[in-house]
Amino acid sequence: MMNRRFVLAALPLASLLVAAAPRKRVAAPPPPPPPPPLAAVERVVLTTELGMIELTLDGAHAPISTANFLHYVDARRFDGISFYRAMHLAWGDQPNGLLQGGLRDPRRLFPPIAHEPTSQTGLSHVSGAISMARNAPGTATADFSIMLSDLTSLDANPASADPEAQAGYAVFGKVTAGMDVVRKIWEAPISQTLGEGSMRGQMLEAPVKILTARRLPPPPHP
Repeated sequence: MMNRRFVLAALPLASLLVAAAPRKRVAAPPPPPPPPPLAAVERVVLTTELGMIELTLDGAHAPISTANFLHYVDARRFDGISFYRAMHLAWGDQPNGLLQGGLRDPRRLFPPIAHEPTSQTGLSHVSGAISMARNAPGTATADFSIMLSDLTSLDANPASADPEAQAGYAVFGKVTAGMDVVRKIWEAPISQTLGEGSMRGQMLEAPVKILTARRLPPPPHP
């Protein structure tokens, strides 16, 4: 009992000694470096399990979407994500559809970005175009699609009575090398049970991982 009372009696003194000790001043961590200024043309290479895909992003016409994509690239938040959806359209010339990938962990998302309709950028959902996936306009984060064919119905149509069609989707670049890899991923087996709603039957049985996403040096001046 004596030992126990001693321990209990000594605790407040120990606490007092700790509280009274001078605190070491900890230097604040340096602020992160600012992102490099956005160029009119930015290049990114996605190294996937099935090969490399090179993207050229249009910073001149779609600066918001381009800067957002580069934010994820520079923060290495695209490393380890997957292409998980392959939409196959039975009509028209084949291949017809799109491939979708992105970051599906909401804890690692940056704030959503404003919508850049093609009616303002002058870009279009042609074969090889890369476009932001979204729910309502202004909700795009880290999911993106690559067109396997011309899908200009995804462009903004200001004359439409449908608000969704009015807004369309935001193209911000194109594939400049590796469309064979895009098609290889798109042709991978599809699950008949995965996915919800309209995406059911469009999910890859085995998503294809993007191992790394990195900026490339700017293209040489002509």
